[in-house]
Amino acid sequence: MYYDWRVGVVIPARNEEDFIGGVLDNIPDYVDHVIVINDGSTDSTEKIANQYADEEYQLSIIQNNGQGVGSSIDRGHRELLEISEKPFISVVMAGDGQMNPDDMELLLQPIISGMADYCKGDRFLHQEGVSNMPKIRKLASMILAFFTTLAAGQRISDPQCGYTATSYKVIETWNWKNSWKGYGYPNFWLINLAKQSWRIYHVPVKSIYGTETSAIKNLSFFLKVGLMMALQHHRRVFSKLFSREVNPHIIFSFTSYFIGWVAIIPWYSTDLERVLVDRGVPIIAIVLVSWTAAHIFDRLSVKVSQELKQNA
Repeated sequence: MYYDWRVGVVIPARNEEDFIGGVLDNIPDYVDHVIVINDGSTDSTEKIANQYADEEYQLSIIQNNGQGVGSSIDRGHRELLEISEKPFISVVMAGDGQMNPDDMELLLQPIISGMADYCKGDRFLHQEGVSNMPKIRKLASMILAFFTTLAAGQRISDPQCGYTATSYKVIETWNWKNSWKGYGYPNFWLINLAKQSWRIYHVPVKSIYGTETSAIKNLSFFLKVGLMMALQHHRRVFSKLFSREVNPHIIFSFTSYFIGWVAIIPWYSTDLERVLVDRGVPIIAIVLVSWTAAHIFDRLSVKVSQELKQNA
C-alpha cells in the first residue's frame, strides 16, 4: 500500500525468461498485487515467474494465449478491478526489464495527489535522456509523438513508453470491448483518455536497454497504427462536436479543419479560398494555417473538457 492506495503491477510477458526474474525480484515493497500475463510464451517465462509466489506481494499468473500486448494489459487491469480494494492504481511494467522500479513512485504521486487520472513515463524528460535508445527507435518515437499529439489534442513527447499508472476510476469506466489489442496500445489509450476528458500527466523515467529485441515489424506497425490513430482522432473530435459537452473551441477546431480539407479538394472552393489564392497565397499555406488553427483550438477544447469533468 502506498499512501492509503493499493498498488497493483501488471506485467505483460512473452518469451521473457532472461528478464522476468529480474523484474519480479525488484518489485517495490509497497506493491500489493503483481499480475503476470503470459502471452503465449514458449520458453520458461511462466516457470520462472512461479518461483516468486512466496513474495510479500500477491502474485497471479494469467494465460493470454498470444492475443497481443494490448490484450494482455487489459486482462491485467480487469483482474485488478476484481481483486483489489479501492482506491487502487494499476501500474504497467514490461517483462523485459526496460523499466526502472525506482521510477514507480513518480508515476503514483500525481494520481494520489489528485493532479492526474493517468500518469505515464517520458524517457525524453529524464536527466540522462535517451542517448542509449537505438537510433531507429528514437526516430520512430519522435514521428509517433507528432501524430499522437495531433490525435490526442495535447502534447505527447514519448507515446511509446509503456510505463504507466492508471487510477481505478479510469479502469472502472473503460470500454474493454473496443480497446486496442496489439502494438499501438499506448497511442490508442492516450487518444481515448483525451476523448473521455481524463487528465494525463507525464513524469521522467529512465531509459533502459539491454539485449532484448523487439518483435515489431516497422512498416506494418506504422501503417496499422497510423490508420488507427487517424480514425480515433476523427471519432474523438466528432464525439465532442455532437455531445452535451460541446464548447466553442471544438466548433472552431472543426471549422478550421474543414477549411483545410476544402482547400485541397480540386473541384470545390470557398469564397475565402478564392480571395486568398487571388492574392497569391499558396493552397498549401491555407491548408497548414487552417490545420494548425484546428489543432490549437482542439487543445483548448481538451483542456476545457478536462476542467469540466473535474468540476462536475
